[in-house]
Amino acid sequence: MDYFVSDDQFNQLYPPAIAALASRHWTPIQIAKEAAAFLAVGQSPKILDIGSGVGKFCMVGAYFHPQAEFIGIEQRGSLTTIAQDLAKKLALKNTHFLTGNFTDINFHAYQHFYFYNAFYENIIDNDPIDQLIDHNPELFNLYNRKLYKALKPLPIGTRIATFHSSEHEMPSSYQVVGIGSHEDLKFWIKV
Repeated sequence: MDYFVSDDQFNQLYPPAIAALASRHWTPIQIAKEAAAFLAVGQSPKILDIGSGVGKFCMVGAYFHPQAEFIGIEQRGSLTTIAQDLAKKLALKNTHFLTGNFTDINFHAYQHFYFYNAFYENIIDNDPIDQLIDHNPELFNLYNRKLYKALKPLPIGTRIATFHSSEHEMPSSYQVVGIGSHEDLKFWIKV
């Protein structure tokens, strides 16, 4: 079965409780394909998914772009484990998942980035992923500032695909160079 043809097919791979979160929390396949196509440029690029959840973006990217490496960082170890197990089941060798906070990552180790606003859960009270981490409106602002500071010193040509972003985390040196099939998918390049 080709799990990458539709969200319904792919989401069947997840446990039912995780699949039930898909429409709000996991990147749709079409968005993942468009974002990955924009980011998987250059020779063997390393692409970081900031707040990777159960790894759907990384797995879709890895499947369609075997020359690129997709790495996800997620603060919930339980979600990282699901992503790691599923990547192994799908025999995807060019995707990896780390448990931790993106603030501890060296952004200079990556060429391009994907960001489906993982910070919103700190300001939206309904439909959280779980109650395993603290949710706090102050974290939304703190994480936006931290991401801004991490992106600012990266080299010219760095690419970022954002989905449902507030855009407050984007330094002015990044310019929107395109919009995906969904108006909330934006493609940025540092100039």
